[in-house]
Amino acid sequence: MKIHDIYAAPFIQEMCEVTKNLWRNGWDERNGGNISYLLDEEEVRLYLDLEPVVKEKELDFEVKELANKIFLVSASGSYFKNICQNPAKNLAIVRVTEDGKRYKVLWGLEDGGMPTSEFASHLKCHGVRLAQDPNHRVILHCHSIAISAMTFVHELDEKKFTRSLWEMITECLIVFPDGVALLPWMVAGTVELGLASAQKMKNTRVVIWPHHGIMGAGQSMDDAFGLVETVEKAADIYMRVISVPGGFKQKITSDQLWDLAERFDVTPKAGILDNRNKATR
Repeated sequence: MKIHDIYAAPFIQEMCEVTKNLWRNGWDERNGGNISYLLDEEEVRLYLDLEPVVKEKELDFEVKELANKIFLVSASGSYFKNICQNPAKNLAIVRVTEDGKRYKVLWGLEDGGMPTSEFASHLKCHGVRLAQDPNHRVILHCHSIAISAMTFVHELDEKKFTRSLWEMITECLIVFPDGVALLPWMVAGTVELGLASAQKMKNTRVVIWPHHGIMGAGQSMDDAFGLVETVEKAADIYMRVISVPGGFKQKITSDQLWDLAERFDVTPKAGILDNRNKATR
């Protein structure tokens, strides 16, 4: 079988485009942020011989649920603004071993680097999201500006935080009806952060790391990026409104959000909206 140029592979092109847009938005300064993409093995075979192994590393945890799965992942220390210029240095294609205890680097990391320091968070979250949605493919973490700012001024209560976001843009309830989850501040790059994030992703596709950033999950690059983009825009509007003297004069009401849920056939996460006003039904 003919092996095609890997730089022309759709998954490499998608990764380059998304990371470039994340950097342009100011969400991935320096080497901030990371992303991983679950790949289809048959598609990868069109662009890469899967037998040679660049190196093999032990994981600090087991992910048996991801045995033999292949991921495209950003490298630790990589600058998103540079990924398009040199994908082979700033990305890696890795396969989780049969026992789920190690991973094999099949391509990339040309300067001898490692996958993202948040690899634990990514793999654990992939495992959880796949159990919820077999079409899941992408985990994206970035340092979105407004979301980080909002965690300094808003009560760090998941239900209240979610409702504040839903009240900012009509589309929010439609895009993330499962709301957002929040963790306490935790040290970045640790297994503990990965496990905590994965636990939250059992019930939502968005996990916010206070004073740090956001992690989103999606069925595609566009899906994950669009999810984070929507949450970030809602947070931006929230921050702009509270900066105005007098703040809010009105918001999208619970009844209006119930109308949206009915119109677009989504189920809002329980316990966030007020009961629908029976007098208006």
